[in-house]
Amino acid sequence: MWTPKVLRGVSPAAQTALALRSRPLGSRTASSGSGKTWVRPSGFDTGVKTFNSLTKQKEPLIVAREGVATWYSCGPTVYDHAHLGHACSYVRFDILQRILTRMFGTTVIHAMVITDIDDKIIQRGWQENVSPSSVASQFEDGFKRDMLSLKIEPADSGKRDWRDFSLWKRAKPREPAWGSPWGPGRPGWHIECSTIASSVFGSQLDVHSGGVDLAFPHHENEVAQSEAYHQCGQWANYFLHSGHLHLKGSAEKMSKSLKNFVTIKDFLKSYSASEFRMFCLLTKYRSAVDYSDGSMQEARSSLRTVSTFIHDATAYMAGQLHCPPVQEALLWERLAQSKSSVLNALADDFDTPRAIGAVMRLVHHGNRQLQPVAKGGGGSRSPAVFGAIVSYLRDVLDVFGIDPLPTEGPAGGARGGGLEAVVEQLTRFRSEVRAWALAPQEGPPPNRPRLHPERAPLLRACDRLREDLAPLGVLIKDRGDTSTWELTHSRQSPRDRDQDRD
Repeated sequence: MWTPKVLRGVSPAAQTALALRSRPLGSRTASSGSGKTWVRPSGFDTGVKTFNSLTKQKEPLIVAREGVATWYSCGPTVYDHAHLGHACSYVRFDILQRILTRMFGTTVIHAMVITDIDDKIIQRGWQENVSPSSVASQFEDGFKRDMLSLKIEPADSGKRDWRDFSLWKRAKPREPAWGSPWGPGRPGWHIECSTIASSVFGSQLDVHSGGVDLAFPHHENEVAQSEAYHQCGQWANYFLHSGHLHLKGSAEKMSKSLKNFVTIKDFLKSYSASEFRMFCLLTKYRSAVDYSDGSMQEARSSLRTVSTFIHDATAYMAGQLHCPPVQEALLWERLAQSKSSVLNALADDFDTPRAIGAVMRLVHHGNRQLQPVAKGGGGSRSPAVFGAIVSYLRDVLDVFGIDPLPTEGPAGGARGGGLEAVVEQLTRFRSEVRAWALAPQEGPPPNRPRLHPERAPLLRACDRLREDLAPLGVLIKDRGDTSTWELTHSRQSPRDRDQDRD
């Protein structure tokens, strides 16, 4: 914990302010003793209530400028590959920023620091006999690529100069150093964030975010330094902290120092960015979350359910899927309820699990109306309501950074329009062969029409083709005398294929 004597050259008034602020985040609601009451900022209400770590309760999120939120987040120390612990925190806050912008009309101006000089970076350079700057450059580039692969929107301010730091750590032998009035040295960790946030946003910040492990001492020191420097009583109005990612069965968080991490690059060999985002959406951003194959399969299943519904609804709108008359008024009502439920959930501290629950209920009600029959009955159809549902699902998932019909596989391989065109032609050809094989053999009354026995091998060949394509990510569903298809996220097991046929 900082004390006034640590900062030589700081004015007595600033030292007093710093000392008063050096206490655990969350004690700011005290109104006696050395504590100071958190003051609700004046400005513009975003329509969102968020859990503020400064008060340990939900507060209306009020920003200084109408339609704009200034947001600072702590970035990584780049001495190794980024892992899923990083990904979970950054994806969660990326989702929150997207929600704030897309659902509540508040543009987020986001700044983030990447620590490229640190004891661990120096140690890695010594181990590999390279300069610390080479280590930092390598892993910073890798971190940025990993963030793009997870569809995380980059921060708005780039580093202008290596001198964008203040306050010095005295250099030890063989350590990188820069000259200063206090002798050779380098910046300390805590002051980096204070300096960069102040240089971008000045003396007032709307939102500050980071992992819960940064609340003390890192964020506490940022507050102390910034409020002492700016001579202000409340530098950052809201602190948002994300919960840790744990490997299932482990009490320890995933971290580089504990060597219990899965790199983002390795993870994306098995799962897609959209599946990881769904995994993050299924828990509150403040909660700790267990990572396992089981939890990822749950996220994959949820995304596949939405994707399959969109394909089926699209087939229905195109006249390729025949169903009995649907309860159109009920679906319009369910759609309106879902929109309201999603908005209310997100306004309540960005409650994404509740929002996803509302989305999945809408999909469930839509699926109940899409019960295929072998032949169209010629009755009334309701393509408009399904078009509205599909449009809403696409829009709300896009807010979360999810493409329900992705153009990339788990390993990042492109699925361009060429592949889709090939699958479409293949499915059409198969449907024509299958329809010819299913054509009944005419006979004199009162004999019932029956299939041509010599065409049975063609039907078996069509079934084999469908089964062989499923593990390759092409799912064909036979709908009476027509067929639909979709590209799935991953290989399907025989059990999954059996369930699809049921």
